[in-house]
Amino acid sequence: MSERNRAKVWNVHGRRKAASIALILLFAILALLIILPIWVLFIASFKPGGDLLQYGLNLDIHVSRMNFDNYVLLFAGQHEYWKWFFNSIFLTVVTVVSTLLVSSFVGYGFAAYEFKGKKVLFGIVLLILSIPLEVVMLPLYKQMSSWKMMDSYTAIILPFVAHASTIFFFRQYLVSIPGSLMEAGRIDGATEYGIFYRLIVPLMKPAFSAMAILNGMNAWNNYLWPLLVIRSSGKYPLTLGLNTLINPYGDNYSLLIVGSVFSIIPIFLLFVAFQKYFIEGMMAGAVKG
Repeated sequence: MSERNRAKVWNVHGRRKAASIALILLFAILALLIILPIWVLFIASFKPGGDLLQYGLNLDIHVSRMNFDNYVLLFAGQHEYWKWFFNSIFLTVVTVVSTLLVSSFVGYGFAAYEFKGKKVLFGIVLLILSIPLEVVMLPLYKQMSSWKMMDSYTAIILPFVAHASTIFFFRQYLVSIPGSLMEAGRIDGATEYGIFYRLIVPLMKPAFSAMAILNGMNAWNNYLWPLLVIRSSGKYPLTLGLNTLINPYGDNYSLLIVGSVFSIIPIFLLFVAFQKYFIEGMMAGAVKG
């Protein structure tokens, strides 16, 4: 190899190495920015609520003032935190299961079948993707009110069961399924539902995992819509319940901070449970179609 070619190889190698180092630094900074607020919240959970009111959230660690009183309050105090917590667990589980079930049916229909008006209906799905919730919130509110569903969990779950982004993702994931797979199922005597559950669903595990995480996060963090439709404090999800701890007539920063720490755990466990297929599902849904 000539000196000129060798120099070119070294230049390419050097640029690749520099690019790799830059990416590592970038992701390290991003990881730090993500972890830092959680770490600040965790430290604050061991401080008296008065410190938060006086000094705000910070990284100062005063061992003499740190204790487990907030955690004792969380587990042994008189409050509705755990009721709100399990309300959110229930809402998240029901929302995720129903959304995945309905949206996978719809996405499969768009991907696997030809029918009249298919392009128009799919165009409507794409249009809905571009409309923020705030735009349709008032019509949804009036609809739930006319159906006598206010102050119920049905009003929180029902409007988002056929989720446009989830339908679009499933359609993109399934669009490359060969028709011969379904034909083979029909030849074997399987019904259309049997084909879906026995042949298609096993292929969709990565897609289900990815959408379970994203829809689970949305359902767990949902605040604005439950605020509009829920009236009874006993039915509050955790997002609304924690918000009631701070009001003009008093505050409970101790419970708010330690409760916020525990509110992170379900989403963390959800990601751990489905992370095996998460990246695979997101990548497949992005490139297919």
